[in-house]
This record gives sequence, structure tokens and C-alpha cells, in this order.
Amino acid sequence: MPLPAPHRLPDQLRPNLRLVFVGTAASTRSAELGHYYAHPGNRFWRAIHEAGITPRRYQPGEFAALIELGIGFTDLSKSGVGMDHQIAAETIDVPGFRAKIETYRPRTIAFTSKKAASLFYGRPSSGIALGRQPRDASGPVIFVLPSPSGAASGHWTLEPWRELAEWIAAENG
Repeated sequence: MPLPAPHRLPDQLRPNLRLVFVGTAASTRSAELGHYYAHPGNRFWRAIHEAGITPRRYQPGEFAALIELGIGFTDLSKSGVGMDHQIAAETIDVPGFRAKIETYRPRTIAFTSKKAASLFYGRPSSGIALGRQPRDASGPVIFVLPSPSGAASGHWTLEPWRELAEWIAAENG
């Protein structure tokens, strides 16, 4: 009997979004529920509100509503599930992600972990700073945020999230 197809979180993308959050892959809990950043220990929803990116604290099940605020979601692996170290390398699709960015042209993208950014840039996460990245003139502004996962608590800081919120506010008048 064939195994069921891996669960995928649906992309929440449309042209010219002001911000797209990019993770490595769905966590086990997010895959089970079909909601981004769904684990109760994940700080994502609290962080985007506390930083000033959203006007209120949304719940994971409301992720699709953020598209109305100009905020989208995707992952580098649409078929992998689990913590970053559990994601099979062959499920990471950086060319596919780059194609989405080319198609939808968001103004800003924010990687929600150094791991996701390291996969995108093709270099070790130790060489990637948090915050706004040097700009490639042809693409969107890129931010790297500390992982909101409870498993990454030792590296948590809200400051890069606030820096992102200030950038988004300045860009949107």
C-alpha cells in the first residue's frame, strides 16, 4: 500500500505583498493542523503582534487572514515536516522558492530562522547575521529573524522582529 502524500501547508502568496514570512518547513504540529507556526510553544504569533507587525494577536488558525494585511507565508520545503534538523535535504527547494519570489515579487521577505536563511544563501548559519541583509538590487529586502520555535529559546530576541516592523511601517507610509 503506498504511503499517503506528505502534508503541505498551503502557500499564502499573491502579487506585491508587503511581507512574506519564510520558514524551513512545517513543524509536525503545523502539518497536523494545517496552520503556520501552530505549536503552542512557538512565539511567532505573539512576536509579530508585540513587534507591531499586526494590529492584534492572531491565532495560528487565522494565518490566511493576514493576506488582507499584505502578509504572506511559504516554506523552503513544502513536503518536509519536523524540526529543521529533521528535514531531508532533498525536500528543500530553493530554486522553487526563488521562482515564487520572482512570480509574486513581495517587497520584503523575512526568514524565520537562520537555518532557512542559510539554505537560501547556501552558506553556514554561523555566517548570517540577524536583521536586515545587504540588498540585491533586483530582489526584495530580506530580513533574517531568530527562530520563534520553543526549541530555539536560547537564541530568542524580539529586536530583529521590531527592526522588521519599523522597516515595514516606513515602507508603507
